[in-house]
Amino acid sequence: MKIIVDAFGGDNAPEVVVAGAQTVANPEIEIILVGDENKLGKHLSPHISVVNASEVIGMDESPGAAVRQKKNSSINVGMRLLAEHKGEAFFSAGNSGAVMASALLHLKRLNGVIRPAIATILPTQKDFCVLLDVGANVDCKPQYLYQFALMGKIYYEEVFGKKNPRIGILSIGEEETKGNTLTLQATRLLRQTSLNFIGNVEGRDIPAGNCDVIVCDGFIGNIILKFGEGVAKMIMKLVKDAMHQHPLTWVSLPFLWGALKDLRRKIDYTEYGGAPLLGVDGICLIGHGRSTSKAIASGVKMAAQLTRHNIPEKITQIINQYPISENNNGQ
Repeated sequence: MKIIVDAFGGDNAPEVVVAGAQTVANPEIEIILVGDENKLGKHLSPHISVVNASEVIGMDESPGAAVRQKKNSSINVGMRLLAEHKGEAFFSAGNSGAVMASALLHLKRLNGVIRPAIATILPTQKDFCVLLDVGANVDCKPQYLYQFALMGKIYYEEVFGKKNPRIGILSIGEEETKGNTLTLQATRLLRQTSLNFIGNVEGRDIPAGNCDVIVCDGFIGNIILKFGEGVAKMIMKLVKDAMHQHPLTWVSLPFLWGALKDLRRKIDYTEYGGAPLLGVDGICLIGHGRSTSKAIASGVKMAAQLTRHNIPEKITQIINQYPISENNNGQ
């Protein structure tokens, strides 16, 4: 399979993007790097090809305007390649708003999908959970959250191989009388389905692992995501500081090393690499702007995994199974 990668997406591009691509490219996963061919090096893996793109969309640019004006940007060129079936998936650690705008322009939404959503994987005490939306839709309607639940169910089942995941709506209390108009109406819609919907979940339920698919608007979701990243860094720093304060701890380091590595691996976002934009007619992943070469490689691997599971087709099936009108707000 071929994975299309935005070589100039991210704060540390193109160096870390090229390095990440080099580590993961192989006969089974070929990579198409999109960007200024004069800056991408001459000694690439034989399983990496380059498609030239003369423009770059910056992280601080207005997504819609940049996508319209910079038609030859690495994001637009890569998305066109995907739309033309020159590759099976697209990955970018660049401007997430521009990636979404370009996907809507070139790939279009899947039939029946009202709004796409960005889904991310979060570690929990028990395993992992899926949170969506984490930034694609700052303002939502109840029917958006309804479809986010459907798409999140498919993503969770295909990534983790576990059927019938518990689905919840992030709110300020477990009681179904608590929440705002958005969450209350979305709850009413989901109660009408045969999904494994458990109702409201609170913020503390996320790390506790009490829910598998957690649905919220993109404003709240992005705050949760960034807060989680900060907590993960804090945990590792506190562990390191505590060991420095208690020198004898280093004596036991050989016995603790395996456990510490497992902890770091579970809470490190670079292990997962990218968050898929669910609901568009193609496999499109968005990486962290500060992605390292390891995160890039992980993102490419995730793109390959989603390709094998044919996520868009399965999302279309569940959207058709649980149809909803764009005007049905659960009232």
